[in-house]
Amino acid sequence: MKLLIQPEDGVAPVLAAIKTAKKHVDIVIFRFDDAQIEAALKKAAAKRGVSVTALITYTNRGGEKSLRKLEMRLLDAGVTVSRTDDNLIRYHDKLLIIDRKTLYVLSFNFTHLDIEHSRSFGIMTRKRKLVEEALRLLAADNDRTPYTAGSDDFVVSPVNARKQLVSLIRRAKKELLIYDPRISDAEVLKALSERAKKGIDVRIIGEVSRKSQHLHVQPMGGFRLHTRTIIRDQREAFVGSQSLRKAELDGRREVGIIVRDKKVVSGLIDTFEADWGVKPGDEPEKATPKQIKAALKTTAKKLSVLDPAVQEAVDDVVSKQGHSGLSARDVKETVEKAVKEAVRERVQEMLDESAEV
Repeated sequence: MKLLIQPEDGVAPVLAAIKTAKKHVDIVIFRFDDAQIEAALKKAAAKRGVSVTALITYTNRGGEKSLRKLEMRLLDAGVTVSRTDDNLIRYHDKLLIIDRKTLYVLSFNFTHLDIEHSRSFGIMTRKRKLVEEALRLLAADNDRTPYTAGSDDFVVSPVNARKQLVSLIRRAKKELLIYDPRISDAEVLKALSERAKKGIDVRIIGEVSRKSQHLHVQPMGGFRLHTRTIIRDQREAFVGSQSLRKAELDGRREVGIIVRDKKVVSGLIDTFEADWGVKPGDEPEKATPKQIKAALKTTAKKLSVLDPAVQEAVDDVVSKQGHSGLSARDVKETVEKAVKEAVRERVQEMLDESAEV
């Protein structure tokens, strides 16, 4: 079992996982804009003969157009694409399964905002029971059939998440460390208050809808907060996509897992304690000229998110006019238009994504 920590680990672990796949890549997508991950999926399907399947949410706030374009690009590369049902408020889970043997349960989307600029976690596991549960869930959501929970450690909304997460909170004897953008569920808040009144140290990075003198709450400092994580008594932890809110426990598809691996739990605790010590508004150290240059270079690379859109636009003009009729002016105007449209769409989607809890 392995812990992924964002933004420190970046996109490398996800790319490495896809590139090592020999037979199968199964991915569940809510938001997606990373050109490197897209290229890796396409290469696996088109050049390495890997069976790549992508289950893409039917909607997300502000990003439906981008999702539909992504579907077409993946289909063109030989990826098998399907869309979730619309029976739930939202399908918000983020899963990656490699060769039906290695499972990645992520609290971050496949986007630059989540991977490079947000506090998020992911868990990699080869535990057979958890991998099998993820495959069963994926099959059910692909086929739009009901899923029945088969493991208490595989936490799925709206199936068993409320039961398992409230139970996790109520098992606390000494300490609860929680990351959550906004806790508002009445049953959860009651359970947290009960634990705190019994002398248990309850610390929350994020927000709660109802203030309590017994709960220690502070905003995330330094990064945007996106993970949903609960660490109990330094012994077990939950990492997943569901906040402790009624909609995410009872009305949306959300997925997480409960882990007891000592190294993973220790890594989560160390990160929490470091984040707890960072207060909002703390002044960062001034960057050196060398650091500024490196940051600009990194930012330039991130513009590769536009590559698929630009390539798609050029391919479209070529198909309409043929190579013989394609002038430099055609290319310039097409690329400029594609870049402007891609930037406009992505900026709006990032605003929606940033505001999303």
